[in-house]
Amino acid sequence: MVVVLKSLIDGSARAAQQQAKDVAEEMGAKFLAAGCKSSTYAELGEELAMSPSQVFRSVVRAEEARLLYRLPVKPAPGHTKDQTRFWPYRENLKEFLIYGVKYAFPVHRGGIVRGVPTAHAAPPLKQYFAESFDPPPVWPDAEGSVRGVEFSPLCRNVPEAARRDPKLYELLALVDAIRDGRAREREIAIRELTARVDEPWS
Repeated sequence: MVVVLKSLIDGSARAAQQQAKDVAEEMGAKFLAAGCKSSTYAELGEELAMSPSQVFRSVVRAEEARLLYRLPVKPAPGHTKDQTRFWPYRENLKEFLIYGVKYAFPVHRGGIVRGVPTAHAAPPLKQYFAESFDPPPVWPDAEGSVRGVEFSPLCRNVPEAARRDPKLYELLALVDAIRDGRAREREIAIRELTARVDEPWS
């Protein structure tokens, strides 16, 4: 984040965009860390629609930011390579997601597109609000089944990663509500996100 801010202050738009992209790519790994799964980088990459090298770099950056730490574990049955269990620094992660992410990743809205619903139009927030006739916010996606207002995702692989993991989808949608939701949407999103980060992990 310091690098991103420095790039912006220095007026280097290209550098800032690249750094923002790099940080965005790590978000998937951070969210997946909430499950404390023992996985190889290749397995994480498959689940997050990222390459193993992207996952590795993301984990390193998350560790440097003190949002995540990893512990090696013995290979699980059927695996020959060492695996890694990811553990989040819960308080740091909550602080960043609730107070920092909306500044690091401002939302860009566009026209009507086909895509995947997010924020208050996606679970789990969808249950709290009456159905509206207004177009819902959506991540642009050719495979999406809903037409709505374009809502920029944290990074381009988000729609595919969300399709592969319903729990990850909920987390990403909650963060989007925090990024650019109305007061009531943000209030409920913060409550739901906090509950997920604080729940016991084995």
